[in-house]
Amino acid sequence: MKRIKIKYFTDEIEKLTYIDGKSDWIDLRAAESVDMKAGEFKLIPLGVAMELPEGYEAHIVPRSSTFKNFGIIQTNHQGVIDCSYCGDNDQWFMPAYALRDTHIGKNDRICQFRIMENQPALVFDEVDSLSGEDRGGFGSTGVR
Repeated sequence: MKRIKIKYFTDEIEKLTYIDGKSDWIDLRAAESVDMKAGEFKLIPLGVAMELPEGYEAHIVPRSSTFKNFGIIQTNHQGVIDCSYCGDNDQWFMPAYALRDTHIGKNDRICQFRIMENQPALVFDEVDSLSGEDRGGFGSTGVR
């Protein structure tokens, strides 16, 4: 089991917990109350910094209920924090854009993260044709 060093910037949010067997995503909370008007952008502090192991990164995405509950979207759709972002002042934030006037309370669960191994080193070999079957479509549907 990997051990992760974590620094909290406030004692007013719940500590992170990993619930084994339920999900491998961990909820993150707003570290302060935030009011946003429709069309406004804010970096919402998440109240934590971590020292990820070498070769790992954190992927941050909104919770499935975030848009319904708060009317915000994460502007980069998925945030990636690599292991070099590990200093005492490297607090994590959620870049949020409000589609309606909203209030996010301190300690509200607004996004989630998981820790992943970095992609291995790759080499791309250019070829004239590929050996797989041509599905002739777009994505998994095969429909354009």
